[in-house]
Amino acid sequence: MSLERINPAELSPATGFSHAVAATGTRLVFLAGQTALDGAGKVVGESLPEQFEIALTNLLTALAAAGGTPADLARVTVYAVDVAAYRTHAAELGRIWRRSAGRDYPAMAVIGVARLWDDQALVELDGVAVLP
Repeated sequence: MSLERINPAELSPATGFSHAVAATGTRLVFLAGQTALDGAGKVVGESLPEQFEIALTNLLTALAAAGGTPADLARVTVYAVDVAAYRTHAAELGRIWRRSAGRDYPAMAVIGVARLWDDQALVELDGVAVLP
């Protein structure tokens, strides 16, 4: 399996994401949306960064159970109930991402939503990974 991260010079610098990811592999893993749910199914974490870290950990746990690693992520979508807060915390969220998933960034998008399934959830992440 290989992922080629493509960041054309003509586009704005890719910071914390890749503009495009070309994937070659044999197994696609579609990762369901993950929020800051604990093992009992309760949303935990009061702040956006706390919930982001838990949601990312949950996403990476599902990926690992499928046999993948963060480097296998080709695409991640972030759904945020407050995009302005997401932008405000962007540097901290980036540190959380790098600590948990490294610097091999997938193609990413942040989408503002009115609400998530659980009223207390501030952020949700889903993704696609390509495994060997």
